[in-house]
Amino acid sequence: MLFDRDGTLVEDVSYNADPGRVRPVPGARRALDRLRRAGVPVGVVTNQSGVARGLVSPDALEDVNRRVEELLGPFAVWAVCPHGEDDRCACRKPAPGLVLHAAAVLGVDARDCVVVGDIGRDVEAARAAGARGILVPTPVTLPEEVAAAPEVAADLAAAVDLALRPAPVFPDLPASPGAPAVPTSPAESTAPVSTAPASAASESTTPASPASIVPAATARADTEEPA
Repeated sequence: MLFDRDGTLVEDVSYNADPGRVRPVPGARRALDRLRRAGVPVGVVTNQSGVARGLVSPDALEDVNRRVEELLGPFAVWAVCPHGEDDRCACRKPAPGLVLHAAAVLGVDARDCVVVGDIGRDVEAARAAGARGILVPTPVTLPEEVAAAPEVAADLAAAVDLALRPAPVFPDLPASPGAPAVPTSPAESTAPVSTAPASAASESTTPASPASIVPAATARADTEEPA
Protein backbone atom coordinates (compact mmCIF):
# COMPACT_ATOMS: atom_id res chain seq x y z
CA MET A 1 0.00 0.00 0.00
CA LEU A 2 1.57 3.25 -1.14
CA PHE A 3 0.98 6.66 0.42
CA ASP A 4 1.60 10.22 -0.65
CA ARG A 5 3.70 12.01 1.97
CA ASP A 6 2.65 15.66 2.33
CA GLY A 7 -1.00 16.22 3.16
CA THR A 8 -1.62 12.49 3.49
CA LEU A 9 0.79 11.05 6.06
CA VAL A 10 2.13 14.31 7.45
CA GLU A 11 0.88 17.87 7.52
CA ASP A 12 1.62 19.69 4.28
CA VAL A 13 4.44 22.17 4.85
CA SER A 14 5.47 23.70 1.53
CA TYR A 15 8.99 22.69 0.53
CA ASN A 16 9.79 21.48 4.03
CA ALA A 17 13.53 21.23 4.66
CA ASP A 18 13.24 21.10 8.47
CA PRO A 19 12.68 17.74 10.21
CA GLY A 20 11.41 19.63 13.25
CA ARG A 21 8.34 20.72 11.26
CA VAL A 22 7.20 17.18 10.47
CA ARG A 23 3.81 16.53 12.06
CA PRO A 24 1.90 13.30 11.32
CA VAL A 25 -1.77 13.67 10.47
CA PRO A 26 -4.13 12.27 13.13
CA GLY A 27 -4.35 8.49 13.03
CA ALA A 28 -1.47 8.01 10.59
CA ARG A 29 0.69 5.80 12.81
CA ARG A 30 -2.29 3.70 13.88
CA ALA A 31 -3.39 3.13 10.27
CA LEU A 32 0.12 2.19 9.14
CA ASP A 33 0.68 -0.17 12.06
CA ARG A 34 -2.60 -1.91 11.27
CA LEU A 35 -1.30 -2.64 7.77
CA ARG A 36 2.07 -3.81 9.10
CA ARG A 37 0.37 -6.20 11.52
CA ALA A 38 -1.64 -7.56 8.61
CA GLY A 39 1.58 -8.20 6.68
CA VAL A 40 0.92 -5.51 4.08
CA PRO A 41 4.09 -3.68 2.94
CA VAL A 42 3.75 0.10 3.10
CA GLY A 43 5.64 2.65 1.05
CA VAL A 44 5.80 6.34 0.15
CA VAL A 45 5.43 7.85 -3.32
CA THR A 46 6.03 11.59 -3.26
CA ASN A 47 6.71 14.55 -5.54
CA GLN A 48 9.43 16.79 -4.10
CA SER A 49 10.05 19.50 -6.67
CA GLY A 50 11.62 21.68 -3.98
CA VAL A 51 14.83 19.87 -4.92
CA ALA A 52 14.55 21.01 -8.55
CA ARG A 53 13.74 24.51 -7.38
CA GLY A 54 16.80 24.62 -5.14
CA LEU A 55 14.60 25.13 -2.06
CA VAL A 56 15.32 21.73 -0.49
CA SER A 57 18.75 20.10 -0.60
CA PRO A 58 19.10 16.34 -1.06
CA ASP A 59 20.49 16.09 2.49
CA ALA A 60 17.55 18.05 3.91
CA LEU A 61 15.11 15.84 2.02
CA GLU A 62 16.80 12.78 3.50
CA ASP A 63 16.59 14.27 6.99
CA VAL A 64 12.88 15.04 6.63
CA ASN A 65 12.12 11.57 5.30
CA ARG A 66 14.08 10.02 8.14
CA ARG A 67 12.03 12.02 10.62
CA VAL A 68 8.84 10.75 8.97
CA GLU A 69 10.05 7.20 9.62
CA GLU A 70 10.96 8.00 13.21
CA LEU A 71 7.40 9.17 13.82
CA LEU A 72 5.45 6.75 11.63
CA GLY A 73 7.59 3.61 11.56
CA PRO A 74 9.47 1.84 8.78
CA PHE A 75 8.51 1.91 5.12
CA ALA A 76 9.39 -0.88 2.73
CA VAL A 77 10.06 1.55 -0.12
CA TRP A 78 10.52 5.27 -0.69
CA ALA A 79 9.96 6.52 -4.24
CA VAL A 80 10.71 10.23 -4.62
CA CYS A 81 10.47 12.47 -7.69
CA PRO A 82 12.82 15.47 -7.31
CA HIS A 83 11.90 17.00 -10.67
CA GLY A 84 9.96 20.12 -11.60
CA GLU A 85 6.94 20.37 -13.86
CA ASP A 86 9.04 21.42 -16.86
CA ASP A 87 11.35 18.41 -16.58
CA ARG A 88 8.59 16.23 -18.09
CA CYS A 89 9.81 13.12 -16.32
CA ALA A 90 7.79 9.92 -16.06
CA CYS A 91 8.00 9.78 -12.27
CA ARG A 92 6.30 13.01 -11.21
CA LYS A 93 2.67 12.32 -10.29
CA PRO A 94 0.24 12.13 -12.07
CA ALA A 95 2.65 10.12 -14.23
CA PRO A 96 2.85 6.47 -13.15
CA GLY A 97 6.61 6.14 -12.65
CA LEU A 98 6.73 6.32 -8.86
CA VAL A 99 3.99 3.74 -8.46
CA LEU A 100 5.50 1.41 -11.05
CA HIS A 101 8.93 1.71 -9.48
CA ALA A 102 7.67 1.12 -5.94
CA ALA A 103 5.77 -1.96 -7.11
CA ALA A 104 8.90 -3.29 -8.82
CA VAL A 105 11.00 -2.78 -5.68
CA LEU A 106 8.37 -4.62 -3.64
CA GLY A 107 8.24 -7.41 -6.21
CA VAL A 108 4.53 -7.04 -6.87
CA ASP A 109 2.37 -6.11 -9.83
CA ALA A 110 1.26 -2.48 -9.79
CA ARG A 111 -2.30 -3.76 -10.25
CA ASP A 112 -2.04 -5.25 -6.77
CA CYS A 113 -1.09 -1.90 -5.20
CA VAL A 114 -3.32 0.67 -3.53
CA VAL A 115 -2.27 4.33 -3.66
CA VAL A 116 -3.63 6.76 -1.07
CA GLY A 117 -3.34 10.52 -1.51
CA ASP A 118 -5.04 13.82 -0.88
CA ILE A 119 -5.23 15.33 -4.38
CA GLY A 120 -6.24 14.29 -7.86
CA ARG A 121 -2.74 13.67 -9.14
CA ASP A 122 -2.28 10.88 -6.58
CA VAL A 123 -5.35 9.08 -7.89
CA GLU A 124 -4.31 9.78 -11.48
CA ALA A 125 -0.87 8.26 -10.87
CA ALA A 126 -2.55 5.13 -9.51
CA ARG A 127 -4.89 4.93 -12.50
CA ALA A 128 -2.04 5.41 -14.98
CA ALA A 129 -0.06 2.59 -13.32
CA GLY A 130 -3.05 0.26 -13.19
CA ALA A 131 -3.20 0.48 -9.39
CA ARG A 132 -6.16 1.20 -7.15
CA GLY A 133 -6.47 4.82 -5.98
CA ILE A 134 -8.15 6.10 -2.83
CA LEU A 135 -8.57 9.83 -2.20
CA VAL A 136 -8.52 11.21 1.35
CA PRO A 137 -9.66 14.81 0.85
CA THR A 138 -8.24 17.74 2.80
CA PRO A 139 -9.09 21.46 2.59
CA VAL A 140 -6.79 21.77 -0.47
CA THR A 141 -8.56 19.00 -2.42
CA LEU A 142 -10.65 20.41 -5.26
CA PRO A 143 -14.31 19.43 -5.49
CA GLU A 144 -13.80 18.14 -9.03
CA GLU A 145 -11.00 15.89 -7.76
CA VAL A 146 -13.35 14.39 -5.20
CA ALA A 147 -16.03 13.90 -7.84
CA ALA A 148 -13.58 12.19 -10.22
CA ALA A 149 -12.04 9.84 -7.63
CA PRO A 150 -13.16 6.21 -7.88
CA GLU A 151 -12.96 5.79 -4.09
CA VAL A 152 -13.03 8.44 -1.37
CA ALA A 153 -12.30 7.94 2.34
CA ALA A 154 -12.84 10.36 5.19
CA ASP A 155 -9.44 9.66 6.76
CA LEU A 156 -6.55 7.20 6.74
CA ALA A 157 -8.35 4.70 8.96
CA ALA A 158 -11.25 4.62 6.51
CA ALA A 159 -8.81 4.33 3.58
CA VAL A 160 -7.23 1.28 5.19
CA ASP A 161 -10.71 -0.20 5.76
CA LEU A 162 -11.40 0.19 2.04
CA ALA A 163 -8.01 -1.16 0.99
CA LEU A 164 -8.40 -4.33 3.03
CA ARG A 165 -11.68 -5.12 1.26
CA PRO A 166 -11.86 -6.56 -2.29
CA ALA A 167 -11.42 -3.83 -4.87
CA PRO A 168 -14.66 -2.65 -6.48
CA VAL A 169 -15.01 -2.90 -10.24
CA PHE A 170 -15.25 0.44 -12.03
CA PRO A 171 -15.56 1.30 -15.71
CA ASP A 172 -12.67 3.23 -17.18
CA LEU A 173 -12.86 6.71 -15.69
CA PRO A 174 -11.80 9.92 -17.44
CA ALA A 175 -8.81 11.78 -16.12
CA SER A 176 -9.41 14.50 -13.58
CA PRO A 177 -10.05 17.93 -15.16
CA GLY A 178 -6.79 19.52 -16.21
CA ALA A 179 -4.71 16.39 -15.67
CA PRO A 180 -1.90 16.19 -18.26
CA ALA A 181 -1.34 13.20 -20.45
CA VAL A 182 1.03 10.76 -18.82
CA PRO A 183 3.53 8.27 -20.24
CA THR A 184 2.88 4.58 -19.66
CA SER A 185 6.32 3.51 -18.58
CA PRO A 186 9.11 4.96 -16.45
CA ALA A 187 11.43 4.05 -19.31
CA GLU A 188 10.10 7.14 -21.06
CA SER A 189 11.50 9.39 -18.34
CA THR A 190 14.06 12.05 -19.14
CA ALA A 191 15.81 11.27 -15.85
CA PRO A 192 15.74 8.36 -13.42
CA VAL A 193 13.18 7.99 -10.68
CA SER A 194 14.68 9.07 -7.39
CA THR A 195 14.19 6.36 -4.83
CA ALA A 196 15.67 5.02 -1.64
CA PRO A 197 17.06 1.51 -1.19
CA ALA A 198 14.27 -0.67 0.15
CA SER A 199 13.80 -4.04 1.75
CA ALA A 200 11.84 -6.77 0.03
CA ALA A 201 8.12 -6.98 0.67
CA SER A 202 8.68 -9.90 3.04
CA GLU A 203 10.95 -7.68 5.12
CA SER A 204 8.59 -4.74 5.38
CA THR A 205 9.23 -4.36 9.10
CA THR A 206 12.82 -3.35 8.37
CA PRO A 207 13.18 0.38 7.67
CA ALA A 208 14.14 1.38 4.16
CA SER A 209 16.69 4.15 4.09
CA PRO A 210 14.89 7.40 3.34
CA ALA A 211 17.96 8.75 1.57
CA SER A 212 17.20 9.88 -1.97
CA ILE A 213 19.43 9.53 -5.03
CA VAL A 214 18.78 12.91 -6.57
CA PRO A 215 20.18 13.86 -9.99
CA ALA A 216 21.41 17.36 -10.56
CA ALA A 217 18.53 19.76 -11.08
CA THR A 218 18.17 23.47 -11.45
CA ALA A 219 15.69 25.71 -9.65
CA ARG A 220 12.33 26.15 -11.36
CA ALA A 221 9.95 29.09 -11.33
CA ASP A 222 6.82 27.13 -12.29
CA THR A 223 3.77 26.95 -10.05
CA GLU A 224 3.67 23.80 -7.95
CA GLU A 225 0.69 21.84 -6.72
CA PRO A 226 1.07 20.12 -3.33
CA ALA A 227 3.28 17.02 -3.44
